[in-house]
Amino acid sequence: MSRSGFSSGRGGQPYPPSGGDFTAFPDTFINELVARNDIVDVVSGYVRLGKKSGSNMFGLCPFHSEKTPSFSVSPDKQIYHCFGCGKGGGVISFIMEIENLSFPEAVAFLARRANMPLPEQENDRESKKRARILALNKDAARFYYEQLSSPAGERARDYMARRGISKTTATNFGLGFAPDAWDTLERAMREKGYTDYELFDAGLIKKGRNGGWYDTFRDRLMFPVIDVRGNVIGFSGRILGENGPKYLNSPETSVFNKGSNLFALNLAKKSKSGYILLTEGNIDVVSLHQAGFDSAVASLGTSLTAEQARLISRYSSQVVIAYDNDGAGQKAAQRAIAILEKLDLKVRVLQMSGAKDPDEFIKLKGPEAFARLIEGSENQVEYLLAQIAKKYDLKTDAQKLDYLREAEELLARRPSAAEREIYCRRIAAEVGISPQVLIGEVNARRKRLLRRAEKTEGVRPTASSERAREALRYDDPASAVAEEGVIRLLYLEPELASSPRLPAAEEFSSPELGHIYSVLLSRLREGRSVSADMLGGELEQKELSQLVSILQQPEALASSGRALDDYINRIRDRRRTKEQGLDPMQIYQQRKKELENT
Repeated sequence: MSRSGFSSGRGGQPYPPSGGDFTAFPDTFINELVARNDIVDVVSGYVRLGKKSGSNMFGLCPFHSEKTPSFSVSPDKQIYHCFGCGKGGGVISFIMEIENLSFPEAVAFLARRANMPLPEQENDRESKKRARILALNKDAARFYYEQLSSPAGERARDYMARRGISKTTATNFGLGFAPDAWDTLERAMREKGYTDYELFDAGLIKKGRNGGWYDTFRDRLMFPVIDVRGNVIGFSGRILGENGPKYLNSPETSVFNKGSNLFALNLAKKSKSGYILLTEGNIDVVSLHQAGFDSAVASLGTSLTAEQARLISRYSSQVVIAYDNDGAGQKAAQRAIAILEKLDLKVRVLQMSGAKDPDEFIKLKGPEAFARLIEGSENQVEYLLAQIAKKYDLKTDAQKLDYLREAEELLARRPSAAEREIYCRRIAAEVGISPQVLIGEVNARRKRLLRRAEKTEGVRPTASSERAREALRYDDPASAVAEEGVIRLLYLEPELASSPRLPAAEEFSSPELGHIYSVLLSRLREGRSVSADMLGGELEQKELSQLVSILQQPEALASSGRALDDYINRIRDRRRTKEQGLDPMQIYQQRKKELENT
């Protein structure tokens, strides 16, 4: 669904008139907003931009996992484009994507950043709903916090005392208590003016079998989940009694997605430690912060996700994994390493002996011992090699060979030649073989892996870009090429909008391109700006990315009028050809051969 609530138009469905119900900001305001929020400065807060190609800057894409930078930012055009996943747009759409905000919310975000007052405007329905849920969550967090100090909260206070959680720490995290009653929260929030349906949308109450409502969280120590902007987006509750799951998290809502958020990152992002300490549970995080390790975070009842890893990479380039010291924790650590490495993060792993998790370790051995544990932690290669070695009996030759084969595969994937040699020499000494033999085996395996990668994935941004464009799957590629050309020329040469020969949007074979074209042409004929940021309020993010991808293609502007006529003729010729029953792909192949021969 679009922000205006209509179908995207795929499959021949008509698009609505541009405008929808999103907030209409004056062009003058958006122009000033964009001028005050340079895209390089804004993006640099989330992506490390370094490599330059021409006037563009490159970095690792924050929207998908990659090792080779394919995310491009153009200071001249004030746009971004990923040659890998195809996402693109201006500074407003970037904030929409990276912060998961609507267009008006992203505008408000950037206005605060630039210290600009917002013009008078009416918020769109989705923004109002999100704001209402955030306000409700905040009030619910206050309610739970107050209940912790009430007579009913004694059992929660006793539990915190047993776990060694101080009152100061509880206050810092905003911990609370959900009473052991059916509708205490519901009644308290209704008194504040919230409806049952709003409470349901926020995941705070559930519908009973008899049609009534009951509180989602009951008899639990409550941990509010706060995002990096300070909003209470959800809750995690630890059971105090015997009934129900040990931990219960808020369900997915319009403001909460557990796979895209991390518990306590709002606090950890301020840490000066230089690393993020990744744990498995809320109690571990609370205990670590209380002991002085203020960079601890935890995933919310799930294994680490790629989205959470990208979130971490915004605030630190180093991660220390402190998962539980059991089989499940070790497997989770290996999965996390694979995800974190794709973002070029440096990873270390703690090996806790004599304790099952960080909370227990600190209680048994103290913060100083835990600090020494961090200082002596293994990097990801050392940890993974140790995990491989545990699987084999290195006293037998057959087991040594199996160990070497698995270790070779791991080392062959390491990008640094020096790193590969160091570990090859260490392993060779461990199993009693010549280092040169192992180095040769690892290098040969690496060459095979690289050849395979080049065949299946490609390594150039241009190849990735073609894959992203092919994913659009136009029904009539030959016409779509010309339709893209018309859009590109109108964007680059706005005066062409006065041409009497311009086709109607209905003449386009692609509904998506037809909608982009109609929005673009309408704004041009009204004398309004057509920058990526201006169009962000009227186009879907997918459409805006599509437009930016179109603008990346070369266009000869010296003869733009003639090129426009040629594109228009091809669009109309294709329509006539199709109406006569000819195969569009056959015509497309013929046209391609003609171009190759000229």
